[in-house]
Amino acid sequence: MAHPKSRISKQRKRKRRTHKKAAMPTVAICKKTGEPHLYHRAYWHDGAMYYKGQVVIAAAEEEID
Repeated sequence: MAHPKSRISKQRKRKRRTHKKAAMPTVAICKKTGEPHLYHRAYWHDGAMYYKGQVVIAAAEEEID
């Protein structure tokens, strides 16, 4: 016996998929630097890397000869 080409209609399938959208990422503001960044991510500010308001990698000092 032959099988139908599509058991779920295109319209029904598309109605179901309309709600699958990417959400906007939540942005946090650092209390120390005031820099906006993504939650649980390290970020650079003035040459130093910060994570949870603390310096992880200090800024490199330039040498003047």
